[in-house]
Amino acid sequence: MAFWAYLLRCSDGSFYSGHTDALEHRIGQHQSGQIPGYTQTRRPVTLLWSQDFPSRLEALEAECQIKGWSRAKKQALIAGDWERLCLLARNRQDASSPSTSSGRTEESTFTND
Repeated sequence: MAFWAYLLRCSDGSFYSGHTDALEHRIGQHQSGQIPGYTQTRRPVTLLWSQDFPSRLEALEAECQIKGWSRAKKQALIAGDWERLCLLARNRQDASSPSTSSGRTEESTFTND
C-alpha cells in the first residue's frame, strides 16, 4: 500500500500539507469541506504536489518537514526546482550558524531559559 504526502494551495493563496493512504479521496474530502480545520474555510483547494512513500511514517515525516518550510522552499518543491530548494536549505543552515562578522571566531553557546 502506498502512502502520500501532498501540498495544496488554498483559495486564499496559502499552502496546506498533509498525508494520506488514499490521495484522490482525501483531496475530494478537502474540496467538499468534509475535513474540519484549515482547508474547510479556504476552498476551493488545488493539489500542487504529491509524492508516494512506502510507509505511513515516511509520508508523515515528509508532511511535517514541509510544514516547517518557508513559502519559497515550498514553491521550489512545487516547481521541481531542486537546485533552488538546495540553495534555500543551505541559506537557512547558514543563517543559523554563528556570525563571525564581529571578528569573533569562537562559537557561542546559547541556552533557552
